[in-house]
Amino acid sequence: MSDTRKSSLDKDEYKVSEEVSDTSSLSDNHIFQQPEVAQYWSKVYEDANYENRHRFDPNFTWTAQEEKKVLRKTDMRILSFQWLVFFALDLVRQNLKRAVSDNLLQELGMDQTAYNNGNTIFFVTFLAMELPSGLISKKVGADKWVPFQIMAWSIVCAAQSGMTNKAGFYALRAMLGVCQGGLIPDVLLYLSYYVSYTSSELNIRVGLWYTVLGISQIIGTLLAAGFIELRGLNGLSGWRYLFAFEALISGVIGILSFFLMPAGPTQTAGILRGGKKGWFTEREEKIIVNKVLRDTPNKGDLNNRDGINWTNFKKAISDYDLWPIYLLGLIVYIPYQPSQNYITLILRQLGFSTFESNVLLIPYQVLFSVMCIGVSWLSKRTKEHGFISTIANVWTLPMLVALVCLPQVQNSYYNWVRYALNILISAFPYIHPQMIAWLSENSKSVGSRAVSFCLYNMSYQIGSIAATRIFTDEDKPYYTKGLYALIGISAFSILLPIFAKGYYIARNRWKTREWNKLTPDQQLEYSTSTTDIGSKRLDMLFTH
Repeated sequence: MSDTRKSSLDKDEYKVSEEVSDTSSLSDNHIFQQPEVAQYWSKVYEDANYENRHRFDPNFTWTAQEEKKVLRKTDMRILSFQWLVFFALDLVRQNLKRAVSDNLLQELGMDQTAYNNGNTIFFVTFLAMELPSGLISKKVGADKWVPFQIMAWSIVCAAQSGMTNKAGFYALRAMLGVCQGGLIPDVLLYLSYYVSYTSSELNIRVGLWYTVLGISQIIGTLLAAGFIELRGLNGLSGWRYLFAFEALISGVIGILSFFLMPAGPTQTAGILRGGKKGWFTEREEKIIVNKVLRDTPNKGDLNNRDGINWTNFKKAISDYDLWPIYLLGLIVYIPYQPSQNYITLILRQLGFSTFESNVLLIPYQVLFSVMCIGVSWLSKRTKEHGFISTIANVWTLPMLVALVCLPQVQNSYYNWVRYALNILISAFPYIHPQMIAWLSENSKSVGSRAVSFCLYNMSYQIGSIAATRIFTDEDKPYYTKGLYALIGISAFSILLPIFAKGYYIARNRWKTREWNKLTPDQQLEYSTSTTDIGSKRLDMLFTH
């Protein structure tokens, strides 16, 4: 059920009967069972011109088996393709660290400082486009904006195969960041709002979506191992073939996205989407729409082609109740990024060959994907966010300490130990999916969610920019100073999620006290007439 309060109603009305095993709790027990509440939200949906309002039905019921069938269908038709969209982004976004295992830096007349600058330029432009891209996507629709983004960055990736100097490298890194910035929050909003997963469904599915980060790198690593071996063919470097071929893969996905991204669950008709019939029957559309609105009623308070006006934007950006999660996004991911971003350079500096420096990445990429799903599953299973978020740096900190303690000598034994430790750091239990689910659950409104996804991803990118400056050229190959900095950040990052959890517990206690001061009639009147929106509503608690 939604975390919208039921205090003004008989609690027994919302207790799922143990005798009814074949029906969904959202079918039988939901907020709209009280006519006054259903009437209030129906007016909200009409006033907002919510695109799925014609499927809203407070009296509609369905079975749990039907819901599971529709969920599987949604996963296969929509989630699976969004996985490919993310694959296209990450394949291109991360190909530079594979290209530098070849002679890219030498051929462009660059050193590690220039490489760091290129990464910084990419993150800065990526960051700068997060919010503009999110606002554009909300106005024109993710189904139209995302395909355009994919085609744009595919062209830029292809252009990278023609780089000849440092200036061209910097320019194309900037353009790539502009084209790719905002894609992740755009798709996350698409999954949480346009596609309409419930809060509990979204958590594990974002985890599945983020397995791309491991699997795309496995595929990218194998591609790099092959294409870099083409060095000298037709007088071209291997890294040029790599950029060109990965641009082709991304471009094909971009073309398909014009046809395979529907605007919403009731707007699936189209070429490659079942023609005029679309993907879902009328009953299936009603199941999707009503289960989501019963889980989170305010997912219908905005049309999917409505932009965010200045008033709503100010309210969203000043929603201080979401700032603890932004702070987490800023800091907790820094400790693993230098090892992951510089792993190929580190291995080359330790004496591994170009081929070995690519193939030896596969173990961490497999483990990263496994742990990405595991963390999301654990969060859903335990209904916990704060303590789960500490896992990432509880894992990372011991490996960072071990790297500092290793003797600074190069031989076969210590090189393999350093390799193993960097691989384990790079495999990092990725808490990003469950953090996004946490943010989505606490955003409480579509307008706030559209902005908060962007702001959270921007905080992540700011942290990523900081991470590019930790391993410096003068500190190689052991990066002792950088490791000491990462140890301090990692230790602090273990505490931060606990502080965030404590904040939300305190806010919930305050809301509960204020809510309980109201009589049942006042509670009902508040639920149907308050001007408070999103997380400011007393009848909506925060998850933690």
